[in-house]
Amino acid sequence: MRICSFSLIAVTLLSAAALAQPTAPLANRAPLAPQKYMEMPLGSIKPQGWLRDQFLIMNQGTTGHLDEYYPKLKNDNGWLGGKGDNWEETPYWLDGALPLAYLLDDKPLQEKVLRYVNWSLNNQRPSGYFGPLSKYERETGKPVTSGEQGEDWWPRMVMLKVMQQYYQATGDKRVIPFMTKYFQYQYNNLAKTPLGKFTEWSTARGGDNLLTVYWLYNLTGDKFLLELGDLLNKQTTPWTQYFGGRNWVMAAAAQQNDTAWMDRHAVNVGMGLKLPVVYYQGKKAPQLLAAFKTGWTDMMTLHGLPHGMFSGDEDLHGNDPTQGVELCALVETMFSLEQAISITGDPMYMDALERMTFNALPTQTTDDYNSRQYFQMANQVQVSRGVFDFSLPFDRGMNNVFGPYAGYTCCTVNMHQGWTKFATHLWYATPEQGVAALAYAPSTVTFPASGGTMVTIQETTNYPFADQINFAISAAKPVSFPLELRIPGWCREATVLVNGQKLRSDKGGQVIRLMQVWKPGDQITLQLPMQVTTSNWGRNSRTVERGPLVYALKVAAKVDKKEEPKEGTYYEYRPESPWNYGLLQSVVKDPVQNTQVVEKPFPAPFVWNEASAPIEIRTTGRQIPNWQLVDGVARQPVSARDGYYKGEVSDKTDSLTLIPYGCTKLRIVAFPVVK
Repeated sequence: MRICSFSLIAVTLLSAAALAQPTAPLANRAPLAPQKYMEMPLGSIKPQGWLRDQFLIMNQGTTGHLDEYYPKLKNDNGWLGGKGDNWEETPYWLDGALPLAYLLDDKPLQEKVLRYVNWSLNNQRPSGYFGPLSKYERETGKPVTSGEQGEDWWPRMVMLKVMQQYYQATGDKRVIPFMTKYFQYQYNNLAKTPLGKFTEWSTARGGDNLLTVYWLYNLTGDKFLLELGDLLNKQTTPWTQYFGGRNWVMAAAAQQNDTAWMDRHAVNVGMGLKLPVVYYQGKKAPQLLAAFKTGWTDMMTLHGLPHGMFSGDEDLHGNDPTQGVELCALVETMFSLEQAISITGDPMYMDALERMTFNALPTQTTDDYNSRQYFQMANQVQVSRGVFDFSLPFDRGMNNVFGPYAGYTCCTVNMHQGWTKFATHLWYATPEQGVAALAYAPSTVTFPASGGTMVTIQETTNYPFADQINFAISAAKPVSFPLELRIPGWCREATVLVNGQKLRSDKGGQVIRLMQVWKPGDQITLQLPMQVTTSNWGRNSRTVERGPLVYALKVAAKVDKKEEPKEGTYYEYRPESPWNYGLLQSVVKDPVQNTQVVEKPFPAPFVWNEASAPIEIRTTGRQIPNWQLVDGVARQPVSARDGYYKGEVSDKTDSLTLIPYGCTKLRIVAFPVVK
């Protein structure tokens, strides 16, 4: 049998799949531990307001059109039967493009991504193996029958996530037998062809594989899937041991050598975070959840940065504000936290997810979503070619510039899942046929409540810039269901109103439950008063915060478009206004009295940039003359343990304008403090 002549089957199934309705929320099947919250199927949640603006930009830019011009995707794609990309880049792109197609109900994008889905579904080998032709198949013309004839397990893990989302959105019945056959293939072959047979990436990232195995078990109840889960956990990097044992995270802060560097690789760490909480479902061992919490807390203590993400350039690299953060690591960590929220229900992870999403994520891409940085810096006052303080200094020095392909191109294709996965995890289902709003952004959610009554809740808000969130209930008749709302940890006291009347007040750091009969047209208002505060970060620096946002000095920039022979177009940003300021001690001691919050009309459409920033914080500071760029880096001045910079400081007090970090390209966010 020759399979090299695979041809695309005409997409006669497209219309039925595209018009299908989202599936129902899926609860864990015994003996798996029950989730605290269940994921909503793709399509149940729709973006509105500024979030929809973001998705429209993505659809018009790289997310919607990358396959039309990026050679690795465009030319003879292996995931369509060709000889081109046969590894991670096409599945990475689909992992963001497919959910975008269903979030926007965009039929052209659905048609585009379904070409790849249909090819994989229609060309699965009899053994269960799927995906591009392996070297064995190309050389022999015979289909893969055993593990050693196949290729790297890793890219198939990503494609399984794509298939899971596709099934949730459409209910396409082909997906379940397809995944069952593949997992039987894994179950039969992993002993002799383990995850690490082809690359270390599969060993590090087995938690993603485990996630889809448990998801399929909940649909089919096939017992072999639980055994497969144990096998995958055993063959995966021991992240649970690392996170719970603590020695690993301390060693990662001290070493950037080549010993076990894959265990310090920030993208692997971001993916590995989910392993203990996902495996907890199979084992119900509390120490697994404890290991995750210990690891997360330790990592943010030793490697955390003000924007909410840990350093990783590419290694974990401490908490200095000029260390880098890889975009891939950011979006993978977001996804791991979204899984931890579902399984644990811990508000700490909800706060962490919002902080990195609203701060670190938007700054790392351009307004048109066509260029991105491989590494961003927290204190970033120049964007240019160079090696800086990163642990991966490419010879061409392209890690910090903006460009479609600058640095490794994994970020070109993987960045698309960040916003789309966040949108699909704004709401979760509860075991009592209710819903929980655990992260906030303008959206609608539709779900079946008790008795099968369909309910839609419209969430209207300019959060994270505004402190009020409004929910409007639509249903055919009055219906009883629980509505759970997160009160963020930064909020001292929240107020809930129903139809304009105060219902209750609650302290921050918890999820509250509202249980009553809801009538069509009911209005729920959540007020989350935001107060200006400061927080302490690496090298005794201070960051100004308000609500879920951190604020950075607004630095004017000159943008230059350039070309690099191997990596193409890129953009450099040079400062055109002073940036070397310290915050006055009065701001740190009493930030409320020594800052002014200025709210502006919310722009439509909204773009994460300096001009569109809908809120400013105005305060005061003084210049530090000796704080200058050295080799393109604004290395942090040393402060004494009392918190103040002791060097030369200007006698002149200047007014400073701070804007949300996510709206900046050049900035200071970790300030020295001066008297």
